[in-house]
Amino acid sequence: MQPLGGMSLIEHVISTAQEISKKITVVIGHQKNLLKEHLAEIDPIIETVNQENQLGTAHAVKTASHLIQDDEKVLILYGDVPLISNKTIQSLLDSENNCTLLSMILSDPTGYGRIVSNEENLALKIIEQKDASEDERKIKEVFTGILLIDGSLLRPALEEINNQNAANEYYLTDLVEILSSKGVKINCIQANPTEVLGANNKHELQELESILRKMSAEKLLDQGVTLLDKTRIDVRGKVTAGKDCTIDVNVILEGDVNLGDNVSIKSNVVLQDVSIGDNSIIEPFSHLSFAKVGSNCNIGPYARLREGSEIGDNAKIGNFVETKKTKLGDGAKANHLAYLGDANIGDKTNVGAGTITCNYDGTNKHKTTIGEESFIGTNSSLVAPVNIGKGAYVGAGSVITKDVPDEALAVGRGKQVIKEDWAKNKK
Repeated sequence: MQPLGGMSLIEHVISTAQEISKKITVVIGHQKNLLKEHLAEIDPIIETVNQENQLGTAHAVKTASHLIQDDEKVLILYGDVPLISNKTIQSLLDSENNCTLLSMILSDPTGYGRIVSNEENLALKIIEQKDASEDERKIKEVFTGILLIDGSLLRPALEEINNQNAANEYYLTDLVEILSSKGVKINCIQANPTEVLGANNKHELQELESILRKMSAEKLLDQGVTLLDKTRIDVRGKVTAGKDCTIDVNVILEGDVNLGDNVSIKSNVVLQDVSIGDNSIIEPFSHLSFAKVGSNCNIGPYARLREGSEIGDNAKIGNFVETKKTKLGDGAKANHLAYLGDANIGDKTNVGAGTITCNYDGTNKHKTTIGEESFIGTNSSLVAPVNIGKGAYVGAGSVITKDVPDEALAVGRGKQVIKEDWAKNKK
């Protein structure tokens, strides 16, 4: 359940597995109730099986063996090995053998089970590090733990595995020797080692973050996105992008992010669950979350679009403008220093600097509605609930507490008073 790139480790594994099958079973044990709740949030149809005592990998698989059908293939993955790719899994599925192992070649194989093969490169057995001889420890090809096997082979073989080894555990790796001794041909497909790394501490978790960051950047480049520096972008979710998009440095993309064609994301921007239309520009240091931006828009710099913000086409949100649950119509502008919350702002309306919608009365939130082609003067306070008509004007520095009709001018401020020589008398 540790976080990696905006998702838990196991959520990464499940997300990849779901691209292949909806029949997913997770063997749970340590802190099972907490994990079960987390899995239900990911996908309520995921089945769980409780491993009361953790007696090894074969024992874990055996606890779920009653769910395995003879006519199906079983793919075994690990909840703390999150970077396995769909492409690698597909290579296992494309194998014609009844049992296929995912292996890798390591210059330093310490800690891994060594694969003993014959002259046809078929696996004969796997020797765990603790049980390996000096010669066997020199073998460079190791087992990742991931395998694909026919259900008809797996279930009876699990019954033959014992715990007569140095750790007194039931090793899943013993399957290989059991099956090969019966003439089953077991081949190996080699994985990219970075895809099968796990995390046992914060140092290793940080290493996975670095690898995932690089993998995510490569995916964006493959989609045709221009990255000004692929080492300085952080993807913590799923990103889809149209043609000719450009992303500058120090950008964070979280959740589901959808970019149209020719979108430009400038430096130090955070996008979380955001959709951005064609030809729009997000200027530096802007923060958008749970928002939708139309086409040909200009947002920022230093803009904050919060949940429920919907910005129409050809609109402008300038520096130090914050929106929340607000719709800004096509061609509308709020160029600087404004707070627009719980508002519906019509097309081509201009909102002056320092304007706020006073949406909260201390107990409830209220709505502000502004019609099309209206003009809200600088430093105005619109006290909701209030409606400002189409083509209306609000004078600068006004506090508006009553509805304003179409085409009207509303001014709500104290009358200016000048006292000649007042400063001299004060001295």
